[in-house]
Amino acid sequence: MSQKRKAPYGSWKSPVTSDLIVSGSIGLVQPTLSGSDVFWLESRPVEKGRNVLVRQKPDGSRSDLTPVPYNVRTRVHEYGGAPFIICGEDILFSHFADQRLYKLDNSGVILPMTPVADVRYADGVYDRRRFRVICVREDHTTASKEPVNSIVSINIEGEDPGSVIVEGSDFYAAPRISPDGHRLAWLSWNHPNMPWDGTEIWVGTFNAEGGLEEKTLVAGGPEESVIQPEWSPDGVLHFISDRTGWWNLYQWREGNLRALCPMDADFGQPQWVFGMSSYDFVSQDRIICTWFENGFSKLGLLDLKSESLERIESAYTRIEGIRASGGQAIFLAATASSSTAIISYDPATRESVYIRRSSELPIDPGFISAPQAVEFPTGNGLTAHAFFYPPRNNDYEGPEDERPPLLVMSHGGPTAATTPLLKLGIQYWTSRGFAVLDVNYGGSTGYGRAYRDRLKGQWGIVDVADCVNGAKFLAGQGLVDGDRMAITGGSAGGYTTLCALTFHQVFKAGASHYGVSDLEALDIDTHKFEARYTQSLVGPYPASKALYLERSPIHHTDRLSAPVIFFQGLDDKIVPPNQSEMMVDALRAKGLPVAYVTFEGEQHGFRQADNIRRALDGEFYFYSRIFGFEPADQIEPVPIDNFPG
Repeated sequence: MSQKRKAPYGSWKSPVTSDLIVSGSIGLVQPTLSGSDVFWLESRPVEKGRNVLVRQKPDGSRSDLTPVPYNVRTRVHEYGGAPFIICGEDILFSHFADQRLYKLDNSGVILPMTPVADVRYADGVYDRRRFRVICVREDHTTASKEPVNSIVSINIEGEDPGSVIVEGSDFYAAPRISPDGHRLAWLSWNHPNMPWDGTEIWVGTFNAEGGLEEKTLVAGGPEESVIQPEWSPDGVLHFISDRTGWWNLYQWREGNLRALCPMDADFGQPQWVFGMSSYDFVSQDRIICTWFENGFSKLGLLDLKSESLERIESAYTRIEGIRASGGQAIFLAATASSSTAIISYDPATRESVYIRRSSELPIDPGFISAPQAVEFPTGNGLTAHAFFYPPRNNDYEGPEDERPPLLVMSHGGPTAATTPLLKLGIQYWTSRGFAVLDVNYGGSTGYGRAYRDRLKGQWGIVDVADCVNGAKFLAGQGLVDGDRMAITGGSAGGYTTLCALTFHQVFKAGASHYGVSDLEALDIDTHKFEARYTQSLVGPYPASKALYLERSPIHHTDRLSAPVIFFQGLDDKIVPPNQSEMMVDALRAKGLPVAYVTFEGEQHGFRQADNIRRALDGEFYFYSRIFGFEPADQIEPVPIDNFPG
């Protein structure tokens, strides 16, 4: 065994390059079973982020179903999700460029199914009895101030804009038809709630014309989040509710509600996109499900007769997208040392088979840093959660008198969570000598509603304090260099980053990826789905305008003393470019080192290979200049204003 070379942290040569990350990785979304075939979406950075529908047959043969230029992606709620529906031998999908629904028949012919209009569709289900699709529609052609959301039926035999069958609420999701085809369940909610605040599950009965009558409120309300309605094979409605403070499973039979295996654990997660699934039926009496424990995903089989939950031992640290049919299950899963993959699971034999991996590139385990769940004290005598990744490189170690620089990661959402799966974007840093703290600040999910609600009215306070206190905790333990700590985040995580750099003096540098800098501008200029989100995170506007100004970094640049690099998609409708540009201009005027990198054709998040590569390498280059170490590889420089040389 060769002896490790001593070299300054940050200067280590690593096999985990940005080229490897973008060329060898794809995104995997929405695994679906239809008969013996498995379908899924692949997001391919090397194809400029195009989403391709893929099918694998029982013999293992695999084929792309949607050729160039089709991009299977919907913009309902801007975040999308569930953009395709399997309809017997045909498939309906949303094409990103025009948001029309197209039908792909079994001969490979693709034809438009909805007219040209500023209308979007998502989260559909096939109504076999009536030869139609029922889905969520978001109509931007109305005279209303906001687009109008509804549930519509679409005839799959000809061009049809859709006929409304449910309307009146601000938002809809998850229309699900009972196995006998007689009833429809769906989710709805209204401003100012987000789906993790308060939703309702309804059930209606189809009449002879295909409309709905006898509509019944099953569960939910303004302060109860109910999600993922699903019918069992024998026609009993199930769903997830947080009425006890935890997202647990429930059954609704003949008007009566029953909790299934109540636990202090979250079986659900925030419904940012359509089609999310954390349980399904492998038989009439058994559910395969996943839940969170201390940030780690667990897998189990729930027996509905005995109400007993059997844990399935596995190395998976992240599980989502569970679907089951014919006694088989598929889901997305990852471990601390392997990237996300589509897994086929047989509950009878307990055998797992990998169908498709997001990365097939082998990486020596000696360059992989394993996540360590940490808890640390934070504000108001509370405890916060994070995952710590120490530096790791098989060939290098740091000098004995040096501690590694720290990169604190603040996830987006903010109502979301980071999870302990293999993320090559984290290993990029740790294999070069950085320590990483991936923070699940107060407001994150997976730790119950009380933890999630810590952020209500406290955005820009609680999340920032948790990131700051997590960094201080590690420095106090002697695990990192307290004088070389940086913070990074995208979207809401970018806002937390900018607040931490503005209102605290702990971090010496930071990176904002399409981050919020002006809460007032965000409230005034954002899309419908999040149009009232800040009301629960900050306060009602304009009544709480003073709070919006107080917590907006753009109004306090006089307190900012750390260099910042900004990355921004120029087509971002969720956090428009002016949010970054205002901060960049202020930092330039103040004389602080600042860099601004923009990407044409990118929206909220970067999908194109060249841009993903540029953002990762650009951020590393920026820190190398600020912290004064020399990267092992040649990196394209990023112009830094107000920086010598």
